Amino acid sequence: MPPLVALVEAGHDVRLVVTGPDRRRGRGSERTPSPVKAEAVRLGLRVAHDLDAVVDTGADLGVVVAYGRIVPGRVLERLPMVNLHFSLLPRWRGAAPVERAILAGDEVTGVCVMALERELDTGALYACEEVSIEPGEHLGALRGRLVAAGTRLLLGVLAGPLPEPEPQRGEPTYAAKLDPAELRLTWARPAAELERVVRLDRAWTTWRGRRLLVLDAAAVGDPVGPSAPPGALVGDVVATAAGVLRLRRVQPEGRAPMPASEWLRGTRPLPGERLGGP
Repeated sequence: MPPLVALVEAGHDVRLVVTGPDRRRGRGSERTPSPVKAEAVRLGLRVAHDLDAVVDTGADLGVVVAYGRIVPGRVLERLPMVNLHFSLLPRWRGAAPVERAILAGDEVTGVCVMALERELDTGALYACEEVSIEPGEHLGALRGRLVAAGTRLLLGVLAGPLPEPEPQRGEPTYAAKLDPAELRLTWARPAAELERVVRLDRAWTTWRGRRLLVLDAAAVGDPVGPSAPPGALVGDVVATAAGVLRLRRVQPEGRAPMPASEWLRGTRPLPGERLGGP
């Protein structure tokens, strides 16, 4: 359940919803609203795209979820805000906490409700909840569980007067926005690292000069032989710097997703051909 809907169903008086402007989301020229705006309109809520609009609403508190922009100090001076963040702060402050947790091989992450400050994700914590990262879990599934946990946590915090927040403790780490180049599978890396990239749901390599999305794969420790160079295909596994990556599901450029076995039957790799080449 999205936090916006949860707040309304819990009986909170929502004065205004601020979200991004309408934009083109497909191949057509028509601009469409964000999912948040569409739901707010359905619920009969007032919607704005300018954050400064919140200062004159008479609201007691602002709730920020995945806004994606820094809230200016002039707004925070007029309206205190809490933020729902998808990590166990101070680990993974920043724009891509779920992605960075997966790439780092973390086994546990979580959600926190914190006071919003001018600095990035430094505010004191009202409540946190741990969420385990299941072996092999992909970004979409993990994010869905975090949204569910975060919604429950947020509603619990807002059910009464705000508790006294606790300062963040521990060594901060920062979750920089993902660079598209990080999603390319570099076969000279260990298979365990490449599996984590695949779990971000947008990993890709090249095959015969065209892009190949790798939608699901698993690191396997068994070697394919000392002479197999990184990127070499041996059946459904790809040689890497350490171990091999077993392909499970792929999507060739211009085609629908398919099991890797089906793709291999159709493409018939020749001896010496490698993924990631020209």
